[in-house]
Amino acid sequence: MIPNSLAGLSLRDLEYAVAVAELGHFGRAAERCGVSQAGLSEQVRKLESLLGTALFERTTRRITVTPAGEVLLRQAREVLAGARLLLAMARSRAEPLAGPLRLGVIATLGPYYLPGLLWEVRTRYPKLELRLQEGQTDALTAALRAGELDLLLLALPLPAEGLVAEPLFFEPFRVVLPADHPLARQPELSLQDLAGEGLLLLEEGHCLRDQALSLCSAARPGRDARFASSLEMLRHMIAAGEGYSLLPLLATQERAELDGLVRVRDLSHAEDVGRRIGLAWRRTDARAPAFRELAEFLRGATPPGTRAVTADPA
Repeated sequence: MIPNSLAGLSLRDLEYAVAVAELGHFGRAAERCGVSQAGLSEQVRKLESLLGTALFERTTRRITVTPAGEVLLRQAREVLAGARLLLAMARSRAEPLAGPLRLGVIATLGPYYLPGLLWEVRTRYPKLELRLQEGQTDALTAALRAGELDLLLLALPLPAEGLVAEPLFFEPFRVVLPADHPLARQPELSLQDLAGEGLLLLEEGHCLRDQALSLCSAARPGRDARFASSLEMLRHMIAAGEGYSLLPLLATQERAELDGLVRVRDLSHAEDVGRRIGLAWRRTDARAPAFRELAEFLRGATPPGTRAVTADPA
């Protein structure tokens, strides 16, 4: 009679039986499982008795899985796989910076920040499996609040409630303008130089657009100005002679200047003209201590030309 209780069913016994089926030999199965052959054989017999079914046909020359055993051992493998998954999930709870982690990155940062960062992150956290998503700030913060993302790299301050952030680094802005623009002859520019028409902007929805407008209060788009959907398109519009703009430092480094059509200039006396990048997560996320650890690591690996920050001045 097959018992209804699971009390006598052991995962270890299932593992023994599966090993015998895979190796076709009790001795080799015992060696794999690290037990004596006699002990393994006894536990397999107890399992067969508990199940009320012979799993193996035993002869002096070979071990064969019975038809009923094929069905039951197939299920045993699924049970063992489920048990291993349970352990993996538990370990991921105990080790939050392991396994899949969904990271959102704003579009004006990701292509320029991640290439220099991924190698360091994967070396420091070899068990971490990043799942990257790029987008605009509002859409990414909504996804983070809804639980569709675990972390978000964005420009501070946070635009939504229910989130907490650790600041990472300050990224200066630089002026990017056509090579034949009158201001291109100056080695360094000030915000006061950027007056009048000609300011090029990203489309609405990019936080960088609002930052550029707030900094260049005396500047304004031209009467027939168009707006770029990305920093790369903005760069091409500048190269075409449509105007100038402020770009984050990381988006201007180690890049060909479009065959001499574009010039990049630093801003004088503008140590605070830029943006602060931070790492955000849900305030209720139990992994907050691990996320702060990750933020500290990122803060210690700031890109060249930026400076680490430890507090959000906003």
